[in-house]
Amino acid sequence: MSYRVGVDIGGSFTDFAFFNDQTGDLKSLKVFSRPDEPGAEVTRGIARAGELYGIAPGDISYFTHGTTVGINTVIQRKGLQLALFATEGFIDVLELERLKIPDMYNILSKRPDPLITRDMVWGIPGRLDATGAEKTPVDAEAVRAAALSAKAAGAEGVVIALIHAYRNPAHEEQVAQIVEEATGLPVFLSSKTWPIIREYERTITAVIGGYVQPRVAHYLTQLQAALKGAGVTPEPRLTKSNGGLMTAEEGKSQCVDMILSGTASGVIGASYVAGIAGIGNCMSLDIGGTSADVAVIEDGKPAFGTGEQIGDFRIYIPSVSVSSIGEGGGSIAWVDRQNVLRVGPESAGSTPGPACYGKGGTRATITDAFVALGMVGHSGLGYDTVTVDRALSVAAIEPLAGATGQSVEDTAEAIIEIAVSSMFAGVSGLVSRFGIDPRDFSMLAFGGAGPMLACFLARELGMREVVVPTTPGVLSALGGLIADVKNDFLRTVYADLTPDVLPSLAEAFAEMETAAKQWLVEDQGHAGNYTILHSAEMRYRGQSFEIETPLTPEMLAGDGAALAEAFHEEHRRLYGHADPEATVQVIALRLVIAGTTAKPVLQTAEPVAAEAAPIGQTTIRVDGAAREVSLYRRTELKPGHWLKGPAIVLQDDTTTVIPPGFRLDTDRFSNLRISEEA
Repeated sequence: MSYRVGVDIGGSFTDFAFFNDQTGDLKSLKVFSRPDEPGAEVTRGIARAGELYGIAPGDISYFTHGTTVGINTVIQRKGLQLALFATEGFIDVLELERLKIPDMYNILSKRPDPLITRDMVWGIPGRLDATGAEKTPVDAEAVRAAALSAKAAGAEGVVIALIHAYRNPAHEEQVAQIVEEATGLPVFLSSKTWPIIREYERTITAVIGGYVQPRVAHYLTQLQAALKGAGVTPEPRLTKSNGGLMTAEEGKSQCVDMILSGTASGVIGASYVAGIAGIGNCMSLDIGGTSADVAVIEDGKPAFGTGEQIGDFRIYIPSVSVSSIGEGGGSIAWVDRQNVLRVGPESAGSTPGPACYGKGGTRATITDAFVALGMVGHSGLGYDTVTVDRALSVAAIEPLAGATGQSVEDTAEAIIEIAVSSMFAGVSGLVSRFGIDPRDFSMLAFGGAGPMLACFLARELGMREVVVPTTPGVLSALGGLIADVKNDFLRTVYADLTPDVLPSLAEAFAEMETAAKQWLVEDQGHAGNYTILHSAEMRYRGQSFEIETPLTPEMLAGDGAALAEAFHEEHRRLYGHADPEATVQVIALRLVIAGTTAKPVLQTAEPVAAEAAPIGQTTIRVDGAAREVSLYRRTELKPGHWLKGPAIVLQDDTTTVIPPGFRLDTDRFSNLRISEEA
């Protein structure tokens, strides 16, 4: 047997998806995450797969992995001590940012402290003009002196971000060589990280890449050693922020590309399920132990963008567009100094975890609220890695109830309502950003806590249905397993769109395509099919920002009218108007190559069109009242089965809670389709 394995390490659980290449069978499991010993959860999961399914390490032919180590390093500010070498006269780039405050409605809001403090920034004499031509050569002695000063000040690495390096990297490369020869410190070049035109965006992206590099490289080295020790021979691959894959060795040096590795995996998995099930427009809701991650999927494809939030900062690389809300199953409920109940963003994580896990946790979490109300805990959680103890949840909520003057049940419901309210606010921002109406969208819920909370959130948003896939608890692991080998290439142009510039655009695309194919075949060892997508970042002359316009190489023929029309149409689609008489500028060219990987085929069956049979009854508290509800086992819900809420569906990796007034139908792929009855 040959198995492809996808792994997603979250704050509480590590999820595994095992796909049999010969039979198409898909299996899954969960184990507790081990932030204290990275790699241990992976070896434990592989051993557990042998116990449960008879999968030996030697049976694993392909291994993919999504991780949050990079983003956690930024959030916790535990990265490399860096120095920044910027062009003389531009040394305040990190301090100035974009002169925006995080919360425009809070007069006390202030920008976060930069990752590199002002005393660790050096100005470098030397200058290129906007075309990339040299105006003033680099002062080698000044660079050498700055490098020695930076090392003496405690710098463990140097970020080099010079003006106009996006057009010509020569000065950055020259400075890097001098720094390496003088100090031996690692250097990180903005022109190699992501050569975009704007200096702050280019600089902060390079800074974040350098900041996380040591921890990411150390983690990946440990992972490689753990897999080798467990007998897994394939080179591990990592999910990237753009939803693709790269090798672990590549990830050690190109850490910035995998900052959003974990969240991207879930969206890719959700997109795949939505596409197969014929769900055109949906929002993915991935709720784990720490956060709720929401993304927009239209026509079966996730929304992409740049400028995603990484802790206190934004990173400007192509990535799956995900909004994270600090509400997860392990988010801790607490009472502030005014005795007002709050929830999150602090999480109980995997150790000690929610109080009901019985691992020493004493603070109430969202999961404890569901357990105290009787909605969760009727079977083991996480493939029986956890046995839920309701008494422990009640004991954890009692101090909160006493502080707020409510009963335990009222407090537990309030915890859920606060969590749903926070998610509503977060999703509303996403809705405004993409200009969509949630009533036209389905909600695809996954993660260990997604199906638990989804109906309550969808009800508030007025969404048309909630979709729960067959293995919601491990969908992120499946997303990594099915991700394509993918990379982005960028070339800054900054030219008016005129007939005489078209040959240079065609030549640039040809060079990018050659580099992309070389990366795919030689660097990634991909011998299968692939696709190439072309686009250009364009704007009207005088506009401050550009929009990405999909194009084909044929549009570069003739006088460029087809390319201009493509931009006008995209501008019209986004903003409702266009100006065909205005001069169009091409700021940058982009090319995306994706090597196709094997995908599992979801099992289907003819619908039975029958009411599902419950396996038992229980009493829960929901919507302010005690109610008798039916319990159902997920494995017994076949295509065509239906049921009415309130109800609870039990399975190995999650619990689906269906409030009163909802109906569940099982589609031909065995997805649960839950909608509010008229």
